[in-house]
Amino acid sequence: MAAPVDDMFSFCVDPGKAAAGVEVRFIDNIKGKGLFAKRSIKKGDSIFVERPLISAQFLWNSLYKYRACEYCLRALETAEENARRLSGNPGLSLPHPELCRVRSELHQACPQCQVMYCSSECRQAAADQYHRVLCLGPSQEDPDHPINKLKDAWRSMHYPPETSSIMLMARMVAVVKQAKDKAHWQKLFSHFCSRAAVEEEEIVHKLLGEKFRGQLALLHSLFKAALYDDHLSRWFVPEGFRSLFALVGTNGQGIGTSSLSQWVHACDALELPAQEREQLDSFIDQLYKDIEKATGDFLNCEGSGLFLLQSSCNHSCVPNAEASFPDNNFLLQLSALSDINPGEEICISYLDCCQRERSRHSRHKILRENYLFVCSCPKCISQMDELDVTSDEEEEEEEGEAEGETEGDEMEDEMTDV
Repeated sequence: MAAPVDDMFSFCVDPGKAAAGVEVRFIDNIKGKGLFAKRSIKKGDSIFVERPLISAQFLWNSLYKYRACEYCLRALETAEENARRLSGNPGLSLPHPELCRVRSELHQACPQCQVMYCSSECRQAAADQYHRVLCLGPSQEDPDHPINKLKDAWRSMHYPPETSSIMLMARMVAVVKQAKDKAHWQKLFSHFCSRAAVEEEEIVHKLLGEKFRGQLALLHSLFKAALYDDHLSRWFVPEGFRSLFALVGTNGQGIGTSSLSQWVHACDALELPAQEREQLDSFIDQLYKDIEKATGDFLNCEGSGLFLLQSSCNHSCVPNAEASFPDNNFLLQLSALSDINPGEEICISYLDCCQRERSRHSRHKILRENYLFVCSCPKCISQMDELDVTSDEEEEEEEGEAEGETEGDEMEDEMTDV
């Protein structure tokens, strides 16, 4: 059933406004809960802004020198530093450097382990919430520290492009360990959708690949050695660990931040004479071409988080809302893509724009493999009566396009920069 309002809206920036605009309802035993409008919402409106219960940068992303605040994932490189690294051009200078919002003078390091934060507020928030448990102090670079062994094992099993992180689970444990009201935090985490044992196994298999049983057993052993806590004993037995793994795999929302992207948006907003505008646009176009050649499509600091309210949104191939991170940190903004009427379900898409344009067969294949459900959105229902059998050539073409959209080859190129 849906969680109490005080829980579901407690991490929104404006809980009262969010609660007045949307509600979480139980739909059925197949779809579970959903998010519904309580008022009319216009296209382009911000429906709510929410911070995650917990978030973490992807481990490979961090290793590849994408510097982000350890707490809020705000990009720490200036736009120019970011552009130089991604383009492989150390002498590059960006026009209008004043448009970069990164304030390096505010950055602070943990005095014990030296991980970086964008501000003293984030450093304190991390310390208060989870970092006292996870801080490695002088052992930050010690490969034999139990947490570093856990990180290394995860990296060896989960190559880029990443979709989840073992550190989300580690931070869940750390939060409960540090919390005065441990039961409250365990209750918050329990609101995320759960799966049957067979579905949990499928999700773990998807995340870890063909050797998942052995890999999961190793991760479980390392996780227990690094973080065991009596209050969370059920998370540390094999079944509980698998459930925790599936929870993160099912509910984790990708987070992307970029100082360069913010700089580009600020440049787009400038009012310039026609010739200057043309020159600036040409410079930006060439910059992105240089970056694509040097490092591919991996532009952002990337991680994932658990968002209570956003996790209630179901999928549609014709979504009426989308999530974004306009503040260059972990604050998720859900915005309307179309007018939404009172009582209408608010849906996002689990597919990217290119995937949504494929055949119903292809879309369903992606959703079954990655999310373990069959879509029954209006677009899929309307296409059920159409001839939905593609030829072998069309199927091969779609599969080839899907492989082209994966970023493994570009990431291999980028590994040379580590």
